[in-house]
Amino acid sequence: MAVVLVIEDEAPLMVLAESVLQHAGYETLSAASLAQAQAIIQSEAKFDLVFTDIALGDQKEGGLQVGQIVRQARSGVPILYTSGMTLTDGMQSLFVPPCEYLPKPYRDDDLLSATTRLLAETQSYK
Repeated sequence: MAVVLVIEDEAPLMVLAESVLQHAGYETLSAASLAQAQAIIQSEAKFDLVFTDIALGDQKEGGLQVGQIVRQARSGVPILYTSGMTLTDGMQSLFVPPCEYLPKPYRDDDLLSATTRLLAETQSYK
């Protein structure tokens, strides 16, 4: 089964996302900050999708930086962005494809649907 890297600075939301994904059969890796995410992305760790909050701690657009790091280190890995804040068009233009956006609060089914869809779309390109 696919491995999802969950990047979320709010512990309860990280636990919830990991639980939902694991219950559906996905394996998860987790990072609570941009620095932790960068270390995992640039390591030898295997993952098939990144699910990242856009605001990470003090870095309001840390998730956008995650997208850039992923694209440089692992070109084909899809990114599922999430946020509870209102996004500007300028912010959305910084999303790195292949990607989707899932606004908070999201339902478990929405997380699973977006994950499945992104993984299926990117598998067709491999």
